[in-house]
This record gives sequence, structure tokens and C-alpha cells, in this order.
Amino acid sequence: MRVAQKVLKGTGNGALPPMLEQYVRMRDEVAAQLPHAILLFQVGDFYETFGEDAERAARLLRIALTHKSSRDFSTPMAGIPLRALDSNVERLLAAGVCVAVADQVEEPGSGLVERKVTQLLTPGTVTEERHLSADENYLAAVATGDGYALALLDISTGEFRCAAFHTRSALYDELSRWRAREVLLAPELSGNPALLSDFQTRFPVMLSPANFEEDGCCDELRTVLGEVPGSLNSAALRRACGAVLGYARVTQQGELRMVRRAVRFEPGAHMRLPEAAVRALELFTAQAPGGVALMDVLSQTRTAGGRRRLRAWLRAPLLDELSIRARLDSVETLTRAADLRTGVRSLLYRAHDLERLSARVAVKRATPREVASLARTLELLPEAVRLLDGLDGLLGGVRTRLDGLPEVVTRIRAALVDDPPIRAGDGGLIRDGFHAGLDELRSAAVGHRAWLAELELAERARTGIGNLKVGFNNVFGYYLEVTGPHLGKVPPDYRQIATLKDRARFTRPDLREREREIARLEQAAERLELEVFTELRDSLAAHAEALSEAAGALAELDVLSALAEIAVECGWTRPQTVDGGARLTQARHPVVEAATGGKFVPNDAVLGPGRTTLLLTGPNMAGKSTYLRTVAICALLHQIGSFVPADGADLPVYDAIHTRIGASDDLAGGRSTFMVEMSELAAILHGVTARSLVILDEVGRGTSTLDGLAIAQAALEHLHGTGAHTLFATHYFELTRLEGEHPGLVNLHVAAEEDESAHDGRGGLTFYHQVIPGAARQSYGVEVARLAGLPAPVTARAARLLTALNTGSDDGRLTRELAALDLGRLTPLQALELLHGWQRAVVGAEPQQA
Repeated sequence: MRVAQKVLKGTGNGALPPMLEQYVRMRDEVAAQLPHAILLFQVGDFYETFGEDAERAARLLRIALTHKSSRDFSTPMAGIPLRALDSNVERLLAAGVCVAVADQVEEPGSGLVERKVTQLLTPGTVTEERHLSADENYLAAVATGDGYALALLDISTGEFRCAAFHTRSALYDELSRWRAREVLLAPELSGNPALLSDFQTRFPVMLSPANFEEDGCCDELRTVLGEVPGSLNSAALRRACGAVLGYARVTQQGELRMVRRAVRFEPGAHMRLPEAAVRALELFTAQAPGGVALMDVLSQTRTAGGRRRLRAWLRAPLLDELSIRARLDSVETLTRAADLRTGVRSLLYRAHDLERLSARVAVKRATPREVASLARTLELLPEAVRLLDGLDGLLGGVRTRLDGLPEVVTRIRAALVDDPPIRAGDGGLIRDGFHAGLDELRSAAVGHRAWLAELELAERARTGIGNLKVGFNNVFGYYLEVTGPHLGKVPPDYRQIATLKDRARFTRPDLREREREIARLEQAAERLELEVFTELRDSLAAHAEALSEAAGALAELDVLSALAEIAVECGWTRPQTVDGGARLTQARHPVVEAATGGKFVPNDAVLGPGRTTLLLTGPNMAGKSTYLRTVAICALLHQIGSFVPADGADLPVYDAIHTRIGASDDLAGGRSTFMVEMSELAAILHGVTARSLVILDEVGRGTSTLDGLAIAQAALEHLHGTGAHTLFATHYFELTRLEGEHPGLVNLHVAAEEDESAHDGRGGLTFYHQVIPGAARQSYGVEVARLAGLPAPVTARAARLLTALNTGSDDGRLTRELAALDLGRLTPLQALELLHGWQRAVVGAEPQQA
């Protein structure tokens, strides 16, 4: 039995009705390509689903589940109106469900209506603007072989890139940065339960099957690119790239003309940003619900392409010093030239999404309105070229790539009306005077309509019916309408076709003939209009390469001008790229500053030779984590070519930013908070180099005090030994003694002051958010708990217990003293004296002599 017939879940043994036979056939065809897709099957004014598809659709879309029944067969059925297709498709895609749409392709008659699958929609391969956000829409494929390989394709722009990795952790870090909406996993990954579970935990996106057989993948590469690129020099790369292209070709039901090349990128060519760093620095997503991410603060771009380019820069900060300086030079030029910056941003505000328009043109799917938008955007490019005239460097390079294609604009403007309809079949899109044959058809139709207008005046005069009028509707076509008081004057050559309450409608043979001729001319004009538009649209595909190049230049200009605008508005400064040390003067956290309306306490940070590790202590809520993130974000902004939120900045080029800030249980993976923390710490310790920036917050807090202290000290000493620039925030005050033992390790603390007279005599705490030299005296944990609203009896008891612990009335003091000992420097006599003192503290009296 066919697959689709099985999923009908029908009752009865009779033959399927013809329509369900047609459904079964199409469902089988779809299942062969997309096994888990739901087929939306047009039946009149509804898209229907049957059997298991109906049950899934009813559950996911929350629609009624009914039954399709005949004498011999009954099966579940659920449907949605045609007008609600887009909204329901979006809901299904968001739920990770592929959708196939089967439309009626002929008018209903006496027999079975012909239907055809017109759309195959998956989260990673949609191309229609109504289903896309302004951000990237990546389809990814992952394969193994001699290492790991990742292929990424954004069909909406034609961007196609790939990379190879030696380790799975490096693959995961890269994939987390690109945030694919759909992932294709090779069988060796999807067929391994442990690997599949780990992958699904890390990447909760739709996973889809695809063909990863190497010979077939090479055939796909040849079909789309004309060759197997030499850069794909491993089986894993060829399999991943071929699989993603093959899957995309299935969903697009044709060629991938928007894909022109495969770009292999080397992860080592950009700053390494592990998944934990992207998350901790909140680059793209805020950790708190409703919070603001760094991308939100930076996103002052004016075009969708510019926003996507900005995200790409944030994902891959530069390592090349010359490239960093080139971007900074351009941003500085735009900050100094206010008129230039304003002119560029005003121009960009009027631009459409040229990247996606060029991709739509390449595949010959652009709508009339999209073609008009293309012309409007291209018309802006000569103005952009004029604004950038005389500039060199990166902005000069942008200028040379902004080809406005004036011949394309001229042709589009000559052919299309100013505001064409969305669909080509709607008519009224080709301008008068562009096509002689079309003008003739329109002129003939206008002549017949003029006869209709004259007919109304002539018949009024002939019949003496002063209010007689010629009307039209979709049911009767053209008609003569006479009100009730004048029905006696109706001449015998009128034939009545409708009777209303107070009037009647009539027709005549010559009126019917004119109506048929007008309909024939209009239909012919619509067909010819479609042909003319199709020819125009298809001719634009020859310019797809130039359009894509101009789109990239426009996106780059958008990002540079946006970074300049932020720098001017927020008072950011140009960082100087230096070797070795780092110095930030009065640096601020851009997200926190924006959230507080500029009420941010800035701080300095100095790292470099003789000062590679900063050990930061102080109470909770004082701003230790914010300080750490501020330094890291300034380093990141520098390497994307942006000014930084500081009064002054000298920064080196870091090869990576490693972070360990905050942690939570991994319930799905069965890992505790401490295990998550140790896993992240392990990745940092294995991956750090002398050129890395490391920020760690509260390492070791998820276990016992002694275990945590030991791990924190060992990790701190290891990082200090690598020479990496390290900022280490901790509540383990015992670590502050390391300042005197390890040259280059410096104690800092966040200033806070306790006010014993505040809070009705219960004490209070003031946070100054200022980072100053030296170690903090205490953590003020009880005071912070009081500020958080713990009941007064609890905080009072905690304060008494803390006093007892600090004065040595139990073994807490002994524990801390033991942890702080440097046993290698103790003499035997000192050790005995310490042991004697501890025994006396525990037993409360002098011990008895043996």
C-alpha cells in the first residue's frame, strides 16, 4: 500500500474517491522528497489536509478536525481558508514543519480538477518576503569524514559558504554563531543517538534528512556551480556543500541561479568567539526576557542588507590589523563629515533590500512590484557615488562597486507603471507607449468602452428614460438598468435578465457582442502584458552579478555609516591598534549605558606587559560582571572596525575572547550547574593562547568552598602562566594573596561602603560601581541579602553567624587559614605552632601533655 494511503487512516474497504486518489498520489510524491511535510491540498476556497496530516494540522494550528466521508470510506480532515494560507504556513514553519502546497491549476468543471504542487516550504529555504525576517535565513548541512564540515546557504540572497573543522567543539561554536533555521545532518551524525541528542540539545532547530552520498553531492555541485570547486578538498566539505544544494534544489523545484560561487572561509582567519562568549556577552540575544542585546544597540543601519552585514561583522571580528584600520578610517571619515554621513543615511533610508532583490532577479521570480523597487534603489546609486567622490580607502572601494546600471533603470522605467501590482497576472503593470501590440489592444478596448458611454446617452434620448444607465457586475456583465416608474417605456428590443425590488436590468444583442469583444481584448492584453513583463524580468537575470556586487557595497556603506552615527551620538572614541598592552580610559558598557539613559559609572582598565591578570573582588551587584563585559565588548568592537564607548582606547588584536560568566543547569543533558561551569572552563583552558582575552566570573562557586577555591586558584595560575590577558572576578578573598606571589597579577576591587546607621540601625550598603586598586575587605553578602528583601530575622541571624565565623568561634576560620597556607615556605616549627593554635581553638583550652 502506498505511504500516503496508509496515513489516511480511513475506514472501509472500498476504492478511494477520485479526489483522494489524487491526494494520495501527490502525498507520495512529496513524501519521497520531504518525508515529514504536511500537504495543503486546495479544494475550492480551502486548503484541506487528510488523515494523519489532518490530525497534525489540527493540533498545530488549533483548527477543527472533521471527517471526509463517502459510502465506502471515511478519513480525518482539517482545512484552512485560502486567504489564511500565509499566516498558517508561518505557524507551521515556526513549529519546524515542512509544508507542500498543491493548488488547483484549472477552473472547476464536471470532472476532477487538475492540481499541482506549486510550493515546497521549509524553514531554511523560504524565499518569499512575507515568510522572511530581515535577518539571514540560513540552511546548514553538517558532514564528517576527514574532520567536520559545515555548509551554509541563504537562498534569499544567494550567500553560500563553507568551512572545515578539526573538532566537534569548533564546529558547534561556528554553527551557534550563524544561527541556521534548519540543519541537514549526515547519517553518521543523525544515526548516532548520543550525538543526535547532544546536537538537538545545543541547537533546537528543525533537523531534516538529505542525500549526503558523495558522488551525488558532487553532481549537485556541478549542476549548480558548473564544477566541484578545488577549495572543497575534503570529502566532508563536498558532502556538506552538495547536500545543502541538493536539498535547496528540491524545495525550489528548479535551478539555484542566485548561487554563483562557494566561499570557503577559514575560522582561524577571524577572532574566535566560542558559543559561551556569544551568549555571555549577549551579542545577539539578551539573557533576560525583554532585555537588550549588543546587536540592538548597534543596529542603526537603514537597510535590511546593512543589518545582515552588521551581524556578519559581529560574528567574525577581524584579525588583520590593516583591515581593522581600514574600517576605522572609514568610520572616522564619516564621523568628521556630518553632511556626508547625513546624506548617505538619508539615501539609504530610501533603498530597498537590494541583496534579496538581486537574488529574486537571478532566479527570475521577481514580482512587478519588486522590479519597480529594484529600479528605485538603483536610481539612488549615482547619488551615493557622488557623495563618495574623492574618497579613498574602503569608502573609495565601495564607490567603485556601486554600479547603478543606468540601462537597467531606463528599461524598467520605460516598461513599468510607477506603482505596479504585486502579481503579474493582475494586469495594469506595463506603461502605455512601451509595446505597440499592447497599445493596440488597449486602444480597441477603450473604443468599445466609449461606445458604452455613448450608448447610455443615446438610449436615454431614444426611450425618454432620463435615469437609464449602463452598469456592470461579475454576474450579468454589462446591462441597461431602468427604475420601476419607467418600466412601461422599455422598448421591445430590450431583454430582461434581472428583476430587483424597484428596478429591472436588461440586455441587447449588440451590448452582448460589445461585452464579449471587450472581454476578449482585455484577456489578450493581460496575456501580452504577462509576456512583456516576463521578458523584461528575465532580461534582468543577466545583470545578477553586478546587482549582487552593488548590493554588497551598499550594505557595507550602511554599516560604516551606522557605526559612525553611533559614535557621534554616544560619544564613542576611535581605538588605537597597538601591540601588546591594552588601555581603556573611562570605558562604559554600551547596552547598560543605553538602558540607563547614560547614567553609567565609567572605569579604566589596563592590561599589558607586567600586568596581564586582573583579580577583581567586591560585593554582588557592585558591577564586577559589567566591568568584565565592558572590557570584552570594547575589544570586540575594535576588531569589527567600530569606535568604542570610552574616552580613550589602546587595544591589541586578540585571537579569541573566552568567557565564563554565569551558569545554569543543563537539565536536558543531565548536567549540573557545576558540570556546565567546568565544561566551559575546560574549553577555555584548552583553547587559550597568549593573544587571547579571558574573562571569568566566580569560577568554582558550584561546589564546596575548598574544592571551589582550589579549582579557582589552579585555573587562575594556569591562565596567568599563558600570558593571556585575564580578568578574574571572585568572592574567594584568599586568592588576593597571589598578587605578591605572581608578578603581573594585580588586585582590583569594586568600591562599596557600609553605612551602620542606615535601615533603622540594621546597616546599609552603597555601591559606587568604581573599580579601584587593591582587594575588597569583605563581600557584604548579608547586606546584599537584606537589599534583596530577605526577612529581617533571617538576615539578623546571618549577621550573627557571620560574626561568629569571622571571630573563630567555629572551624570556619581554621578552614580559611588552612586554604591560605603556602606549605612550601613553612618551617617545621611554624607548622607545629599553627597546629597547636588550631587545636586550642577547637577544644577551647590548653591540650594535656602526653
